[in-house]
Amino acid sequence: MTDSTAFDWRSFLLGWSGEWADSLPDDDVRSEDDESARQARWLGFPPATEERIAAMEERLGRRMPPSYREFLEVSDGWRHAGGFVWLLAGTAAAHWHDNESGLADLFEEYLDEDSGPEERREADLWRRGLQLDVESDATHVLLDPEDMDEHGEWAVYTWASWRAEPPERHANFLEFMRDMYRQFHSLRARRGDGAPAFVNDTTQRLDASMQEARLEALRGGWERAVKALDEAKEYGRPRAAGLGDQIRRLLGQSYMVYFDGLATDPRYAPDLLPPLVAEHAAHSYRDDSTLRFHLRGADDDLVALAYATLDQVRSGQYRYTAAGPFGEAVERARESARWGDTDGAWRTLLDALPLWEPLGPDHLAPLGWLADPVLGSLLTPERGRELLSTPRGGQAGEAPGPEAGLDPGDLAWLAEPDPGNNRISYRFVLVEGVEPAELPARLADGDDTALNEPMTLWDARRRSLNDQREFSSYDDRALMAVGRAGPDWSFAFDGEPAPFDQRRLISPAEGASAGTRAIVVWSGLRPRFGEPHFHLSVARDGVEQYAFTYSNGEIERRGEIPQALDPSRFFADLDNAAEAERPLLEAVAGEFGASLPRHAIVNGRLHTFTTRSWTRPPRDGETFTVIRVG
Repeated sequence: MTDSTAFDWRSFLLGWSGEWADSLPDDDVRSEDDESARQARWLGFPPATEERIAAMEERLGRRMPPSYREFLEVSDGWRHAGGFVWLLAGTAAAHWHDNESGLADLFEEYLDEDSGPEERREADLWRRGLQLDVESDATHVLLDPEDMDEHGEWAVYTWASWRAEPPERHANFLEFMRDMYRQFHSLRARRGDGAPAFVNDTTQRLDASMQEARLEALRGGWERAVKALDEAKEYGRPRAAGLGDQIRRLLGQSYMVYFDGLATDPRYAPDLLPPLVAEHAAHSYRDDSTLRFHLRGADDDLVALAYATLDQVRSGQYRYTAAGPFGEAVERARESARWGDTDGAWRTLLDALPLWEPLGPDHLAPLGWLADPVLGSLLTPERGRELLSTPRGGQAGEAPGPEAGLDPGDLAWLAEPDPGNNRISYRFVLVEGVEPAELPARLADGDDTALNEPMTLWDARRRSLNDQREFSSYDDRALMAVGRAGPDWSFAFDGEPAPFDQRRLISPAEGASAGTRAIVVWSGLRPRFGEPHFHLSVARDGVEQYAFTYSNGEIERRGEIPQALDPSRFFADLDNAAEAERPLLEAVAGEFGASLPRHAIVNGRLHTFTTRSWTRPPRDGETFTVIRVG
């Protein structure tokens, strides 16, 4: 037995009719048929007899699908199926479309040799479909006899010329009618033309469900909450979309997420505008008209706040703040994240989340931090689910177990393929016992000793190139991100170094090691061009202790190299040097107890600076090229 065979069509249609009648303004001008339907509180017609249904099936040459048949047994047709179909066919008016509209020809014009079966079925629908729309706003409703399930149900397709979308599929006639009922509700809920308050048993049930969903979400039951909110959204209940969007955004979804009805509420705007604005900034290409569209209904002060926030986001100056102890945790988390400890920053936020205070009853979780240039990179879908599962806002519930950290706590991850296989060469400096902010003074000169604001490495490189006016083939000044490399080390990392030149390399280890130890690693064992290479140098108190360089199939050594780092252990097979990368990185991490934060380097925003050159000046007789721009 299918859902449709057990469905109570009469109760469903009577309820719909009564809600429609009650939603009409008294002074609304209606047709005679509509006025009769209002007074009778019935949008349908008398039931079709079995004889009428049988005659229809004989005329059409097909037995009708079960749910449409059962509908006809209650009402032989229907008025106002949703907002755009004014009369739906009964036994007399249903007929094969047979390309009556000419749409088969239109859809076939777009077919080519690459078109798939679905596209071809879509075009042929207009020749084989059973037309149910009799009067409509340029909207077609077709039952498809070739899209039939195991219960004999035919899919229903709807398409409107004014809607730039493919035909919409409904699993069967019952689902089509349910969708039209939801459409009726959604359109009525948004009317502001003096219509009566749209309140009935359905809206009261949905609003009560939304209220429970809000509390359930705050208790950590976001999966149950989002189902209730999505149902209410389909019926157009006010704020349902805005509530559900808060959950969706923390799951990493941003498409069509606008916090509808809440982002323009002054109570919630301080927390919901920033992620909305940040998403706009990421895709707007300086066309801000769409942002104003999503702010429709907002007053002038709120629009001004949105554009001020947009300026802050675009310049990288936006900083998320929150009240109370949770706000204090936000500041600690940002401090951890800007030096690369994204796992620690996340735990700081999650541990303080039960202390977070909503800005109002429709506020389900903190979201402003997503627009923060440092904190926003902490989000992953897994972490979003962890946050949503954590009780907060004064509600009690069972907290989830902590998610595993994103950083492996080693160096070996650098040997793993990255998306796009772009990390083929990199270099880094590790300095023991100093803070990351001290690294520019050890590795740079003059004006370059100041740290840039945190940004992605891609943005940092783009900005550096935009500011650079001179390019020299002998001057290798590295743009490096800085942070903490475990409890005792700081790092400077360059993920796109210049071409390696062993003859002219000057390791920065000596200059960085005043009063401490410094390590330099330059790996290019998987080059697209040139020879594989790997360099390690270790210095203490300004003096190199030992170093080795593998390049051109040969190993050059200096000093007394510890057995654990002896290059002969790793490059025994000189024909397959890439295999040495992982064990070399594991050995360096084991020898010095240092690591690099993968998530911060790959996805985060870190401070950057430009080092002094990694190459010696040219000697007499050596040529080089200098290009000056502007």
